[in-house]
Amino acid sequence: MILAGADDVRVVGEAADGSEVPAAVARHHPDVVLMDIRMPRIDGLAATETLRARPDAPEVIVLTTFDADEFVLRALRAGASGFLLKDTPPIEILQAVRKVAAGEATLSPTVTRRLIAHVAAPDHHTGRRRARDLLETLSDREREVALALGQGSSNAEISAQLFMSVATVKAHVSRLLVKLGLNNRVQVALLVHDAGLA
Repeated sequence: MILAGADDVRVVGEAADGSEVPAAVARHHPDVVLMDIRMPRIDGLAATETLRARPDAPEVIVLTTFDADEFVLRALRAGASGFLLKDTPPIEILQAVRKVAAGEATLSPTVTRRLIAHVAAPDHHTGRRRARDLLETLSDREREVALALGQGSSNAEISAQLFMSVATVKAHVSRLLVKLGLNNRVQVALLVHDAGLA
């Protein structure tokens, strides 16, 4: 109902279970999938991992009542571009769909606070060396763009900060995603945080 009331958003299909998601996506070719975590048979996290592994994958926003750290991190590492709690106001859910469709990431404030707390935790150093090694494979300019992504900057903000066109920023983002073996800017931000650089 929330989505159907918006002029610029069209609901093209629904799936009752994570196992139905790949076929529904193949049939309807959506730009964005709103994914629930708790579903029968295959949960939304497994469905997100399967979906985002496809070369033509749509963006995914996980929408759930659960904000447990393991769910947030698993969803984001699987390639979700957003993680919203179901108590998010309807207008913010619509804004999130628009942002993710435009290539931006979105997290509810509660999730952002938990993620920052997780990254700041003292036991988080296990993957730091690996994350730094991966970032070292980037060119200087790509690394600057990656660090800006780690700060949550949009393409327009990175363009202004680094004195390059938005098209050039997008090209750098695309190249660093390929080099790092990642599939969206949220995963780049997590990597930067894992490296202790944001």
